[in-house]
Amino acid sequence: AQTDNRALTCHLYQWCPGTRRTVEEELGQPAGYLPFSGAKIGSFFQERPVLKNPFLEDALLRGYMRRHLPQEAASSDLHAFGERVANEVDVWGRECEVNPPRLVQFDPWGHRVDHIVTSPAWKRMKDLSAQEGLVAIGYERSFGEWSRVYQMSKLYIFSPSSGLYTCPLAMTDGAAKVIQSRGVSWPVDEAYSRLTTRQPKHFWTSGQWMTERQGGSDVGSGTETVAVPQTDGSYKLHGFKWFTSATDADMTLTLARVQDRTGATTAGSRGLSLFYAEVSRDEDGRLTGIEVQRLKDKLGTRQMPTAELLLDGLPAHRLSEKGRGVASIADMLTITRIHNSISAAAAMRRVVQLARDYATRRTAFGKLLKDHPLHIQTLARMEVETRGAFLLVMDVCRLLGREESGVATRHDAHLLRLLTPVAKLYTGKQAVAVVSEGLESFGGQGYIEDTGLPGLLRDAQVLSIWEGTTNVLSLDVLRCVARSSGMVLQAYFTHAKSLLAGASGVSRLAPAVKSVDLALSQLEVFVQVAATRAPGYLELAARDLAYSLARIYTGALLIDHACWVGASSPDTYAALRWCEQDLCPVATKQERGCYDLSSASHDVELVYDRPIQG
Repeated sequence: AQTDNRALTCHLYQWCPGTRRTVEEELGQPAGYLPFSGAKIGSFFQERPVLKNPFLEDALLRGYMRRHLPQEAASSDLHAFGERVANEVDVWGRECEVNPPRLVQFDPWGHRVDHIVTSPAWKRMKDLSAQEGLVAIGYERSFGEWSRVYQMSKLYIFSPSSGLYTCPLAMTDGAAKVIQSRGVSWPVDEAYSRLTTRQPKHFWTSGQWMTERQGGSDVGSGTETVAVPQTDGSYKLHGFKWFTSATDADMTLTLARVQDRTGATTAGSRGLSLFYAEVSRDEDGRLTGIEVQRLKDKLGTRQMPTAELLLDGLPAHRLSEKGRGVASIADMLTITRIHNSISAAAAMRRVVQLARDYATRRTAFGKLLKDHPLHIQTLARMEVETRGAFLLVMDVCRLLGREESGVATRHDAHLLRLLTPVAKLYTGKQAVAVVSEGLESFGGQGYIEDTGLPGLLRDAQVLSIWEGTTNVLSLDVLRCVARSSGMVLQAYFTHAKSLLAGASGVSRLAPAVKSVDLALSQLEVFVQVAATRAPGYLELAARDLAYSLARIYTGALLIDHACWVGASSPDTYAALRWCEQDLCPVATKQERGCYDLSSASHDVELVYDRPIQG
């Protein structure tokens, strides 16, 4: 029909063969009708991609739930929530994007008020989060060791439509985890109740105010905030927080250095303690002990208020032992890094869902995009990356659930410690690449703001930065290996090989199994060689080592999932395609001498374009 219309348009001013009627008359238009005159803009309008129920549209998610959490209550809830996301919540998320927060520092009479004004949709997201138990599920533990998988599956559906409300939820979850791990007692017992409730009027969100001017992840040397002891055992905080996410939160956890009687503090990580503070206002409407200096103007995540704060006598309570602040936030980092990974996998899934729907609606060069093999090949590659990310993140959630339910082995604990930074760093980079490719699949419309598509890419970029950049987390992997005396790697090799065991007799998966087996052997050789080299050798290899750990383990997970009784042929194909890539780049680059210490000086020479001296 579109082809016929274009043909008619091309002959608009010609007589129809064998008649004396014009095309205008054939189309029921008056003689002399001009389709592009005045406000007329032609007859063709491209259909937009349609967001359908994200749960029903995700075969891997549904298969994973059938395999590991087959209870009807869980899948029924995810089904219903998927309908709500597609038909209601997604519109709110768009409203948060087009009506970002703004700061009103003064009232009309010059009084300082520091009100962060957010959209009504942002407030609805908070109520929804409580009603749907998006934090509470993880603490109710209705499904035992699988409760975290259930919670994170729900957040996975919600994240791309949430208007970035998943960010305050991540910090809320992290704060609840810290409080729970230290014991729910005064002064944080009410806060814990509020963070984990399903009652919207009672629900609180938490901030995470750690970053200061001198550094993001390097809180040990970068924290200048001081805590002044009060006679009642509380403290008042004084300092400048350079980057505070979800600044409209009801409470926060933050780091500061306790002053002694002389006003002195201890430098480095040993001087940091963890504090709990509520965000409140006095009877005149002024923030208690806080001044909002400005909101950050960010590349993405514009929906969420992020601010610079001056803490000027903020009342607070110390949660950790003195000097144990960094150790005390370890649980929070585990939770927020997992949330980050869920958001990354969710962003990939959303752009794939929209792109494949659009491929059924967009015609180019005489046929629908879905009928162009090269286009479908591109979408298939995106799908493989998305499936890998999902299974990697869900396995980390599985391990977290086992730990919290008290059934984790030491082997599980080692795996959780290793895979949390690995999953975060790898999925964060994957998300940027896949979402960028996804935008390209829409052609020019992927670059137009009011389609809502560019926001997916802007927001994805934060995923490789927040809670530790790729390099910072790669070095964290090295610390994890060193502090466990290599036990985390032993657990990794043991579990990866066990995942392959079920596929030993499955001929169709043989190429994938062979690739993962080979990569595991290469990785073992790398580890043995690296152990004999200078410390700088491993640091240069850290990023590629983390990538290798992610790719090999993900390959094993894809193979394992393709072996279960309910697996589909796409599950098998995804495993085969994933394992076609270089699964162990750290071994490949080791063979090329990329980590020899001489390469470091050549890197400096190349980056700064100056010859090496001497």
